[in-house]
Amino acid sequence: MISFSKISILVFALGFTITTRAQSDSVLTYLKTINGSFSSFTVDNLDNIYLVNTSGQLKKLNANGDSLAVFNDVKRYGAVSQIDVSNPLKILLYYKNFATIVTLDNYLNVRNTINLRKRNLYTVNCVATSYDNNIWLYDEQDYKLKKIGDDGSVLQESNDFRMIFDTVPSACQITDHENFVYLYDSIRGFYSFDYYGNFKNHLPFLHWNSTAVTGKILYGFSNNKLMSYLQQSLNLKEYVLPAFTNNYLAIKIMNNKLYVLKAEGLSIYQVK
Repeated sequence: MISFSKISILVFALGFTITTRAQSDSVLTYLKTINGSFSSFTVDNLDNIYLVNTSGQLKKLNANGDSLAVFNDVKRYGAVSQIDVSNPLKILLYYKNFATIVTLDNYLNVRNTINLRKRNLYTVNCVATSYDNNIWLYDEQDYKLKKIGDDGSVLQESNDFRMIFDTVPSACQITDHENFVYLYDSIRGFYSFDYYGNFKNHLPFLHWNSTAVTGKILYGFSNNKLMSYLQQSLNLKEYVLPAFTNNYLAIKIMNNKLYVLKAEGLSIYQVK
């Protein structure tokens, strides 16, 4: 475990320009804004953008902002609590209040629906697509990281976390990336596991949101800062975000782009 006393923190002020022509020293370059009233969004590894509008419609756009597909039945199980697009060919919609996962294809057609309660999975805060196109979840009733199939059956599970940790985590995000599964608890930090569910490491980076893993770098946002940590480097970096990102509804960094959702729409910036 890495203590904060051993982490050197470097703070950088981000330069920026809100024009299509960047200054040579700019870190953020404005690209475009997709105007509209949206409640949430996410982005896949192909730069496709998924927007949920305030009417509950899910729209898929390409990087140029052109419409690719629409899903009109988002609110069938109430408010969607999570959209996982780590596999653009198998999109997960998770409805926490109904313990239901709906999977869509790349055209936003329904592929499958999984009622977790019918599989005795009652306390699941988040889900994620696994490397082999199954689904990871953390069962907070059994205190186990589990992988389930499309029929909801448990294919694999970890040891009981109560046997591993003095204080068990509560997941708000799960990420499968390069042979590891990362479970993030905002009040306890990152927990990493191998694909067999064996615990590997704990990093106590607290109160982050919109976490992501790219290569060996962990990202997150906290107090209007972009947090970046290169694993095993003992070096946590803080990038102070420009004032125009204040009061965002949601924010995400993906494929060297910063996406900022505000009341008027989704603005996109290139990160240099």
